[in-house]
Amino acid sequence: MAIFLPGPIVGEIRGSEGGTTFSRNRFGQYTRQRSIPVNPNTGRQASARSRLAGAAILWSLTLTQVQRDAWDLYATSIIWINALGQPVSLPGFQFFIRMFTAFLQAGIPAVLDGPTTLALPSPDSTFAASISEATQLISVVFDNTLAWANQDDGAMMIHMAQPRGAGRKFIGPPTRFAGAIFGNSTTPPTSPQTIAVPFAVAVDQNTDVKYRIGEADGRLSGLFLDAVSVAV
Repeated sequence: MAIFLPGPIVGEIRGSEGGTTFSRNRFGQYTRQRSIPVNPNTGRQASARSRLAGAAILWSLTLTQVQRDAWDLYATSIIWINALGQPVSLPGFQFFIRMFTAFLQAGIPAVLDGPTTLALPSPDSTFAASISEATQLISVVFDNTLAWANQDDGAMMIHMAQPRGAGRKFIGPPTRFAGAIFGNSTTPPTSPQTIAVPFAVAVDQNTDVKYRIGEADGRLSGLFLDAVSVAV
């Protein structure tokens, strides 16, 4: 389904309607014919679908009304920005889904109670990533004094986009989960940490390394990125 911003005819539009996809790049708005991708039903796809289904079942059958109300209250405090750059309000169900699926993928216990701190975790201003062709590892620099690093069920989740040639500036999808750096209330993780790349890389390729912060109370940050050129 496409979303649009009204103008003299249509000011802005994103998404798909019928057989047409609407988007925008640095040159302006464009349309293209929508293609239906092949569904290979890979292990990653099956796992993602299973996580989504599990989250929906938990919300409907396991969470109490008090817990669902707490997630709804949390959601009303968060302003989300959609594909048009417009602020929108999401229901608590969607915040629970995004937490559950991300935490389960990272290997963190899901949180059923809605967060009482009514804000997303802040980004790490010290975050920096580098990638080596020789080691096929992502090296991540981070601030281990932040809350997540000092929580037993906190984590920084690392994702990487498929690398592109040196001449490509726009990276885009697909992006894969690479791994997580886990917090510890006794001994926080030291910086930097290394994680294996989810895509093979070659020197001078460009990619984006993205991260999200998950805290023990169930709050999950937005997705932040660092553009990286692969080193030797």
